[in-house]
Amino acid sequence: MQIGYSEVWLNPTNDYVHRHLHVAGDRMCELAWLYPNAKGLKKKALNQCARELLLAQSSDWLFIITNGTMVDYAKKRIKDHIGRFTKLYYQLKEDNIDEEFLKDISKKDCVFPDIDYMIYY
Repeated sequence: MQIGYSEVWLNPTNDYVHRHLHVAGDRMCELAWLYPNAKGLKKKALNQCARELLLAQSSDWLFIITNGTMVDYAKKRIKDHIGRFTKLYYQLKEDNIDEEFLKDISKKDCVFPDIDYMIYY
């Protein structure tokens, strides 16, 4: 492995993750464009989507996978955040937000309390 070429974050042990992160990133931009003036529950769901995307994109997970420490945990975290994001994405698109699901996942990782989904607009 050469130093200085981002191999820690993009290599054969973790390269599969990037396609999922790119899809979620594109979908987050799509949501921001579709719902620029969201209020109430929809706004909470959009902000949680942004939060889940950022958590999935954490460089820690790819670093952990590359270095072979707690690999299953890192893979689970990526899968969980992408899964939550995707579920909310479809709920928003179908205008059928599961409020209990949203409350539950909002409590699990309540970082970035002031996040504004419009940063993806």
